Amino acid sequence: MSDWNSDLYARFAAPRLRPAMDLLAQTGPLMEGPVVDLGCGTGAMGDALASRFPENRLIGIDNSAAMLAKARAVSAYDDLIEDDAGQWAPDTPPALIYSNAALQWLPDHARLFPRLLRLLAPGGQLAVQMPRQHDAPSHRLIHEIAAELFPARFDSPRSPVDEAHSYVRLLAPFGMTEAWETTYFQRLAPAPDGHPVRLFTQSTFMRPYTARMNAEEQHRFLAAYEAELARAYPPDPDGSVLFPFRRLFLTVRRSS
Repeated sequence: MSDWNSDLYARFAAPRLRPAMDLLAQTGPLMEGPVVDLGCGTGAMGDALASRFPENRLIGIDNSAAMLAKARAVSAYDDLIEDDAGQWAPDTPPALIYSNAALQWLPDHARLFPRLLRLLAPGGQLAVQMPRQHDAPSHRLIHEIAAELFPARFDSPRSPVDEAHSYVRLLAPFGMTEAWETTYFQRLAPAPDGHPVRLFTQSTFMRPYTARMNAEEQHRFLAAYEAELARAYPPDPDGSVLFPFRRLFLTVRRSS
């Protein structure tokens, strides 16, 4: 799969930043040790994390060279490392592993989340936000249209993001665990180059699908997806679209 389109991703910086800030508000105070921005992307949360925890070193981890190139313009990070969030291991146990809209890309959360907690120093915190949007038209239509146009090419999807209570049961043995869901009713501005929801998903959830299509196939797929989006998310008179988006939040303070 080709690298992320960091410019298209950043086009919707405001609606992506709100849940990231809401997650940050639920963290701290911290012990000594580094703060890790796991899946830091373009570094959008670098300044906020550094401001919230000025005494802690800030390390950004991401597997996208394109995203890290943008993050290097953010002076808040003490270090930026290209690595896979599912395999990364720190040199020093972190005081906080903060991950906004990244871990939904990784499978086997029953293994992944306990592993991340074991990387923390005792008393350290894990703070995670993940989209839980797979059943919404914005995401469900991507698979349905791709499967209809290109039979047998795409397996039936299963979201790696489980219900909130599953994470509480899984992680409560590690320490104080809280989980909740929020639906954000995002107002997406009109766009001359396509339906706003298509532009929003094209830089994230859609990527594994279009990566397996040639240019002509992508054109057919996007045309069909746009047509369905116009029915599922009809534009208001000014061309903007109200786009409900559900997200899951999780915080754990490791007790031992």
